Amino acid sequence: MGNGKVMVIDEDQCRARGWLWNGADGMSQATLILAHGAGAPMDSEFMQRMAELLATGGVNVLRFEFPYMAQRRHGGGKRPPNPQRQLLECWREVYGEVRGLVRGPLAIGGKSMGGRMASLLVDELGADALICLGYPFYAPGKPEKPRVAHLAELRTPTLIVQGERDALGNREAVGGYRLAPSVNLEWLVAGDHDLKPLKASGCSHEQHLQAAAGAVVAFLSR
Repeated sequence: MGNGKVMVIDEDQCRARGWLWNGADGMSQATLILAHGAGAPMDSEFMQRMAELLATGGVNVLRFEFPYMAQRRHGGGKRPPNPQRQLLECWREVYGEVRGLVRGPLAIGGKSMGGRMASLLVDELGADALICLGYPFYAPGKPEKPRVAHLAELRTPTLIVQGERDALGNREAVGGYRLAPSVNLEWLVAGDHDLKPLKASGCSHEQHLQAAAGAVVAFLSR
């Protein structure tokens, strides 16, 4: 996957579009468009640290915001996510623009909701890979209604990095789902939906974020 030289996007291009860009240290092997989750923006602590770690590992990272989150940023107050149709259309627009600006492997994905939306159209877009960080296999408190049907049919190489005790998809629950052969799972010991482990695990949040980034870099370098 990571076998083509990547052309980077300059800061002016990002600023004009309201994007954030973390260029890879040294020779980049791929670019990842990373979408935020439902409740936190593209520059949250989680998103910022993950982008930094991935760039250090050789992956360019571009972040963007869905319309409702961009409106929050510009004084619109707290808003719920846009309807799914609008979220997917936003993904299509961003992917189309970025695909025209970079050469080389281009992956899409995101934290929680951002990754789930990406998973719904990654095959349609023809992206090189899908990366999901804390996938919401079901809505909060509704494990009896899993949102996994499309994951059984995915053709795009996919990596899901998941905490073992994620309240939206723990290891036991996910083990019972039928997932496509293209879907790879990386489990983090005692991690929650933000990949944060229990203290008793002996692991720190930073260690889990580094492990997650390392798994993504390795996956995109295959």
